[in-house]
Amino acid sequence: MTDYFPYKNLRPNQRNFIELVSKAVENGENVIIEAPTGFGKTVSVLAGVLPHAKEMGYKVLYLARTHRQMDRVIEELKAISRKSPVSGVELRSRKDLCLHTYLTQFTSDAYTAMVVCKNLKKMGKCEFYENEKKKKAEFDELVRFFLGEPSHPAEILDYSQTLELCPYDLTKRIAEKADVIVASYLYLLSPTIRENFISSLDLDYSDLIVVFDEAHNLPDQAISALSDKISINTINRAIKEADEYNEHEIANFLSILGRGLEILFQEKLANRDIQETAIQPELVFSHVVEVLGLDTRWLVKTLNDMVAVGDSIREDRIEKGKPPRSYIGRVGEFLLLWLSLIGREDYLFLMSRDRGLSLELVALDPSKALGFIKDVQSAIFMSGTLTPLEAFRDVMGVENARLKKFPRMVKRENAQVLVAKDVSTRGDERSLQVYRKMVDYIVEAARIIPKNVGVFAASYEVLQGLLSANLQVRLEETGKAVFIEKQGVSSAENDLMVAQFKAHARGNGAVLLGVMGGRNSEGQDYSGDEMNGVVLVGIPYARPTPRVQARIRYFERKFPEKGRYYGYYLPAHRKLVQAAGRVHRSAEEKGSIVVLDYRLLWRGIRKDLPDWMVETVRPVDLGRMRLYLKRFWENGERFKKAPRKV
Repeated sequence: MTDYFPYKNLRPNQRNFIELVSKAVENGENVIIEAPTGFGKTVSVLAGVLPHAKEMGYKVLYLARTHRQMDRVIEELKAISRKSPVSGVELRSRKDLCLHTYLTQFTSDAYTAMVVCKNLKKMGKCEFYENEKKKKAEFDELVRFFLGEPSHPAEILDYSQTLELCPYDLTKRIAEKADVIVASYLYLLSPTIRENFISSLDLDYSDLIVVFDEAHNLPDQAISALSDKISINTINRAIKEADEYNEHEIANFLSILGRGLEILFQEKLANRDIQETAIQPELVFSHVVEVLGLDTRWLVKTLNDMVAVGDSIREDRIEKGKPPRSYIGRVGEFLLLWLSLIGREDYLFLMSRDRGLSLELVALDPSKALGFIKDVQSAIFMSGTLTPLEAFRDVMGVENARLKKFPRMVKRENAQVLVAKDVSTRGDERSLQVYRKMVDYIVEAARIIPKNVGVFAASYEVLQGLLSANLQVRLEETGKAVFIEKQGVSSAENDLMVAQFKAHARGNGAVLLGVMGGRNSEGQDYSGDEMNGVVLVGIPYARPTPRVQARIRYFERKFPEKGRYYGYYLPAHRKLVQAAGRVHRSAEEKGSIVVLDYRLLWRGIRKDLPDWMVETVRPVDLGRMRLYLKRFWENGERFKKAPRKV
């Protein structure tokens, strides 16, 4: 243990954590761990797995949700390598690790980037790939150099650019020999990406020790990786593409299919208030089968022909320097998947009007993404919010698992949880009047809590309700800057906004508006005065849409008497706890949490909260909140202790 723990002192319970992980890896077991924010989970899990990985030749695959979380792992590996030799590399997408202007300009998703990269190499149109052969000695030397010390992607990009070599291929070559690979969840949750990834490293699953960081995200991330969606606009564009490339049979097939779908959309979504509805999957093909007289065998053949034509069209467009898309190929791939899943109870077949009329394949069972776990040497799932651990184990289908919950680090006198007893975001209670009352709470909290404050709403709809009640203007009147999280912006844009928000902690302070379950309320670290308090507006229960109801029904069949709790209530409670945890990075840091929803006082919800929150909960009205906040912050400053970086 001491060989791979780079710091002089262990925090409370870190030794037990490391020994637990070490024993699990040695015995080929899985382990599910809840440990609080500021515990030092990243360095602890590395110290636990590395001795066995180095001795037995296992590859450690460390998976996280965001680039920031992945960068943190590399920082810890750098610290470890200064004490004991260890190699590590962080994988990013081809788009992030590519110097070819065509790929960076024309691709937006991992699959398209993979196809383009493959075709550029095949056609001899990637100079950086070609240089790998011409500059083999330099390429191999760079691999040896980066195996000497764990490196960030930016470092690999810089060297690759100087020598005009492919940074993605260089990263993959480093990964083949590195002790630790740090990557996104998607590398193992997406079946297609996983198989390509594992085969490219020439590994068996039994060679892997897998770490899932911030594992409370896994259910949603797994569902997303297993689901798919296509719009009627894509089908219409595929018809035009077929005409352009003289694929008349495909154009005819798609035209008849599209007409059938329009009839189906009119029938199922005639009521404009209905945003989505479940359908019998066979109905999608009924019109085209009836008109063309196709049986299933010919339908499959037609769809496979579309996939092959799509590959040819992409190659042609790359040759001509055009965007490498093929609508024909995309429709063929989606419909083949749709056809293959008919009869599966763990999928919902959906029609929706989200950004235009669409067909959606909605996965209902996140455990289907983790079927490979039974074959790995050991899998470690860790987070600050996994309670109850048995529920996480059941939902994700993790067998042969040890469960461990480590005690809180937050000192009772440093934590304050105030619950407003006169407001809620329950659907039938939402109104402009209620939002205005919530704004009163938020403005008072932002005025009294020193420096930076976070405000995280149950949804973007609730956030918009607060803004319509004049929240931004009233917050600005407190003298604090206001930053608003926006949907759909890039990671780089969001990171810049968060950095600007944090910088205000050195001045008068600022308020960050966002949502629970978003990237700024989970996995983002706020140290010192960067977030002295959070206001949580509502409980982030999902709307009872057809997809939510279908998942509840599926879970009720799979987990009798627990399905609604597992599939609906618990995920929302975990999101709330994650957002609350942004105020405490160590036991010594003070933080106020104000919850604007009286339901948090209910016993059924409180049982899912961590001990430190339950012990400090106080019901309040606006006056009481003002009084308790002033007493808590009477010295006006947060206790600051220079934290050891972990």
